[in-house]
Amino acid sequence: MIEDLIKPNIKALKAYTIEAPPCSIRLDANESPYGFPLGTFRLPTNRYPDPGAVSLRRFLAGKLGIEPECILHGNGSDELIYYLLTAIGGPVVIPTPTFAMYRIIAESLGEKQLIVPLDEQFDLDMDAMLEAIEKNNPKLIFLSRPNNPTGNSFTFGRVVEIIEKADILVVVDEAYQPFSTRGDSFVDLLPRYRNLLVMRTLSKIGLAALRLGFLLGDKTIIGAINKVRLPYNVNSLSQAAAIGILEDEQSIDKGINAVIGERDKLFAELSKLKGIKVYPSDANFILFKLDINGSLSADALHKKLIADDILIKKLAGGGQNGSSGPLDNCFRVTVGTPKENAAFVTSLRKIIEETNK
Repeated sequence: MIEDLIKPNIKALKAYTIEAPPCSIRLDANESPYGFPLGTFRLPTNRYPDPGAVSLRRFLAGKLGIEPECILHGNGSDELIYYLLTAIGGPVVIPTPTFAMYRIIAESLGEKQLIVPLDEQFDLDMDAMLEAIEKNNPKLIFLSRPNNPTGNSFTFGRVVEIIEKADILVVVDEAYQPFSTRGDSFVDLLPRYRNLLVMRTLSKIGLAALRLGFLLGDKTIIGAINKVRLPYNVNSLSQAAAIGILEDEQSIDKGINAVIGERDKLFAELSKLKGIKVYPSDANFILFKLDINGSLSADALHKKLIADDILIKKLAGGGQNGSSGPLDNCFRVTVGTPKENAAFVTSLRKIIEETNK
């Protein structure tokens, strides 16, 4: 059988799927509601892009206060996760619930995953984390901060403790850091810890179409990971557009601040609804749990929202391999425009009130 040629781990892999019902209000993918005009770029379409993204890395290095050699560019964070696992390998420690692609890419590469549940506050369970590291000799750990899909930031000191105690590479994924009002970033600690790597992306601040992510860290480690990077992995338009748009810091900050303001309003409105438990968020989305004594299922709510032309993310349980867990009956809603957020809250309130009649 031709199917026998496929690797066993790929056969067993459950692919990451993206819902695509034709809703005009899409609050499911953690995108920014505010985009930027690309303008007119005179680019030679017959030439390959700069393979080293030299101008872009120099530009980012100036903003971040690090050397360009400490930056690796990727076609979104997903590609960088793939490069990390390809170059470093496993075992890899992955807290759960968290960003699904850490596990999916590790599985696709046949690397062992050490899944460690978060505590009841969705923070790092330090005893369990350190035990997993001590007993299994992993090479890599992924820590999403703020965490997707829970929205909270792991306690800063706990992350530092792992960096200091674990003789492994610690990857802090700061995809949602621009929306955190805590003002702390692990980029500032890069000179202190050689085993620390920080991931950043432009996707959440309004540039998702460009597919641009960056890995920051010690130049020796970055240089080693760069050996597995595919040539010309970031296209010319993305490189040029990123520099042009990021130079306008005022517009970038305006969009971020608008999302933060709307997030706080949306949190307040959701908190007023009976049968909904809302979790605080440092990100551009909010996690909430449906709790109406079984009178309204998560599937039913999801379908009713879609019928109202609104799409949000219905989450799996959050246990190992998607089993039942702390995310049962949970949803993740992206912060949209004021009009989109109002439409979502109105629809959700109507559905809940109809259920409670």
